[in-house]
Amino acid sequence: MSEKMNGISFILGIVFPPDIHYNRRRKENIATQERKKIMGKEEFTNKVKRIGVLTSGGDAPGMNAAVRAVVRTSVYRGIDVIGIRRGWQGLITGDMFRMTTKDVSHIIDTGGTLLYTARSDEFRTKEGRKKAYDNCRLFGLDGLVVIGGDGTFAGALALSTEFPISVVGIPGTIDNDIGCTHYSIGYDTAANTAVEAIDKLRDTMQSHERCSVIEVMGHRAGNLALYVGLATGATAVLIPEEPWDIRRDVIEKIQAARIAGRTNFMIVVAEGAHPQDPTEIREEGLTLKSGAGFIIGALIKKHLGMSPRVTVLGHVQRGGAPSARDRVTATRMGHYAVNILAEGKTNRIVVHTEGAIHDIDMVEGLSMTNTLNENEKIVVKTMTGVY
Repeated sequence: MSEKMNGISFILGIVFPPDIHYNRRRKENIATQERKKIMGKEEFTNKVKRIGVLTSGGDAPGMNAAVRAVVRTSVYRGIDVIGIRRGWQGLITGDMFRMTTKDVSHIIDTGGTLLYTARSDEFRTKEGRKKAYDNCRLFGLDGLVVIGGDGTFAGALALSTEFPISVVGIPGTIDNDIGCTHYSIGYDTAANTAVEAIDKLRDTMQSHERCSVIEVMGHRAGNLALYVGLATGATAVLIPEEPWDIRRDVIEKIQAARIAGRTNFMIVVAEGAHPQDPTEIREEGLTLKSGAGFIIGALIKKHLGMSPRVTVLGHVQRGGAPSARDRVTATRMGHYAVNILAEGKTNRIVVHTEGAIHDIDMVEGLSMTNTLNENEKIVVKTMTGVY
């Protein structure tokens, strides 16, 4: 950057990182130069010249793979990419940097998100979104790729409705609870993490002939608990969508298994599972805030005299290297997101249904509700009903 430009920036009180700007000595932007070094002279017609990418809400294994795909696809097409740290809050504060292929080297196999993630109460206000848009203008962003869940998409829709900025969402949540897509990034890895942990618990549970209660993530959705329960051969599975009765859904299943000769039992509980009638919980001096796993453990002890071991898997399910499925799905979604932005589309969510990647209108997608796999419910009911 010239001394003159540095002086202007100083007077205005604005610091422009040199690598954010177009190379003023050439007509091509930096991403185009980088792509041509790698791919040759293939040209694309892009409706956007510079885009931002952020991750928001809870992290999920595979988010880094999606960010990598966004950056590499953008570079391939000659589009500049700006990384936005800490989600919507980073867009408000201007916590951004230019990304190249070097920034995303060797991250496809890492968990978490190199862009960090955070929730932003300020972005929920119109004033906060105005600050975010002002930074979009300052950094020259034509569009955004946002990776997260329904809350992230709702924020993107609000921003693009109020201001002229294109947005595309990529679903990333271990709960797999986004209604418009059959699959979201991180679900497979989280399920495998839970299954591995439960398999290890089973070894000690069998050795000591005990009952084990395992609480998995899923505050409002039971997709993960249902899937994990089916994969581990659980004695009973409790989910938020179907309020439980302790005798019908747990005690009788344990008793049936014991009569059939089993001496160890495994109960998988989603963190948001709740009772049909909380009276018995209160009688035991517990509340719904006591934790679903510990509530079930206490009631099993009351009804059967057993001393179940309660294990809360918690945030360990969010970590670890993403599975092959999550890496591939995230890469395909990131590639698709950049391409539809380059075509001029906006207010779209990239979805995975019936094995195919496509996009859906964001308003329509947000209006859809999460539904459990009915076949999995039937199979779990059958598997936990026969001993």
